Amino acid sequence: MSQKIATDSDIKDHSLAAQGALRIEWASREMPVLQVIGERFAREKPLQGVRISACLHITTETANLALTLKKGGADLVLCASNPLSTQDDVAAALVKEQGMPVYAIRGEDNQTYYQHVHAALNFKPDITLDDGADLVTTLHKERRDLINNVLGGMEETTTGVIRLKSMERAGKLEYPIIAVNEAQTKHLFDNRYGTGQSTIDGITRATNILWAAKKVIILGYGWCGRGIAMRARGLGAQVIVIEVDPIRALEAVMEGYQVMPLLEAAKIGDVFITVTGGLNAIDKPHLDLMKDGAVVANSGHFNVEINIPVLEGMATTKRQMRPNVFEYTLSDGRRLYLLAEGRLINLAAAEGHPASVMDMSFANQALCAEYVASLKEKLAPRVYPVSQEIDREVGRLKLLSMGITIDKLTPEQGQYLDSWEGGT
Repeated sequence: MSQKIATDSDIKDHSLAAQGALRIEWASREMPVLQVIGERFAREKPLQGVRISACLHITTETANLALTLKKGGADLVLCASNPLSTQDDVAAALVKEQGMPVYAIRGEDNQTYYQHVHAALNFKPDITLDDGADLVTTLHKERRDLINNVLGGMEETTTGVIRLKSMERAGKLEYPIIAVNEAQTKHLFDNRYGTGQSTIDGITRATNILWAAKKVIILGYGWCGRGIAMRARGLGAQVIVIEVDPIRALEAVMEGYQVMPLLEAAKIGDVFITVTGGLNAIDKPHLDLMKDGAVVANSGHFNVEINIPVLEGMATTKRQMRPNVFEYTLSDGRRLYLLAEGRLINLAAAEGHPASVMDMSFANQALCAEYVASLKEKLAPRVYPVSQEIDREVGRLKLLSMGITIDKLTPEQGQYLDSWEGGT
C-alpha cells in the first residue's frame, strides 16, 4: 500500500487506484492551461497552508484541478457534489497515490452524501469550492461555527449561482463567493460545448438510440440548452425548444429551432432533456401526454427537474432495462423511460465534460483560489464575478496551448476606443 494513502477517507475500493491514476494522467493531456498554472504554482506556492474543502464531481478533470491546487501548497479535501457522478477509481487514486482525503462513493444514498459533505467541512476550510452550493448552504445552516474562518469560495454551476444569489438577496450569505460559472471562459465553452457533447454522449451510452429523425425536446435554452440543441441537430434530430423567457425563446427561433409550449411538445417528443435549473419542469400534465416509448433525461444539476415522485405514482410496474434506464409502465399501457434516476445524465451514464473544456473552467477555479488567498482584507459577503483579468488570462493561455496567436490593438486604436471625443 502506498505510503501517501489518506487514512481519513470514505471511498469504494482502494484497489482501483492504479486504474484511476492512468485515467487522471490521460485527462491531463487535454488540460494544458492547468498544467501551465500548476508549474507556476509549484514554484510560487501561492496557496501554501490554505485549507480547501471542495464539493465537486469526483472525475478525472476534477482530480487535475485538485493536483494543481496541491502544487500551489493547498491542503485539500474532496467530497462528491452528486451521488451518481463519482468515478470510484479516481477517488481511489487521489486517496492512495496522492494522500488526499476524499469522501465520495458512486451511488451513495442521500444520508451518506450529506455525511460526506459534513466530513469535508470538518476540515475547517479557508476556501470552499462548490458545484451546486450544497457545501455552502450546509455550512450556513448547520455548521455556522466555521463561517468566520472562511476567506471566500467559488461556485461552478448555474444552479449553484442561482442559490447563492438568492442567499445574498435574503441577507443570508456570510462570506464572499466568486461565481466561476459566470466567467466567459466557463459558460461559453463548458456549458455550451461541454454539456452539449456530454449530454448527448450520456443518453447515447444509456440507450443506444439513433438521433437522426428523433424529435428531441429541450427544456431550457440557456448556455447548456444551446449546446445540447446544437449537438442534437448536428446528429440529425428535429429539435424543439421549450422556454419561459421570451428573449431566449426568440433566440431559439432565430437559430432555426421550433419553439412551443411543453403541453404541445409532450404529445410528439421522442426524447425529453431538462436543463432549466428549476423544479418540476416535466410534471404530471406532460407525462400524461407523452407517447409510448418516450425517453426522459435531465442534465440540470439536481434531480428535481422531472417530477419523479409523480411518475412513480403513475406507474403500475417499474423495471430496469439497461444500466441507467428504468421503464415505467402506466395504467394505459404506455411505457416511459427515465434515465439515470433523473440525475445528471452526462455524469451518471458517461464521463462528464471532455477534459479540454474543463481545462478552462478549472483554470478559473485555480486562479480564483489564488486571488482569494492573496487578499489582504476579506471581501464583503456577496456573489462576485470572475475578474476580466483572470477570464482573459485563461482565454490567452488556452489559445497559446493551441498554437494560436491573435492581434493586439495599437496604442492609437486603444486610445480611440477609450475616448468619447472622436466622431465622423
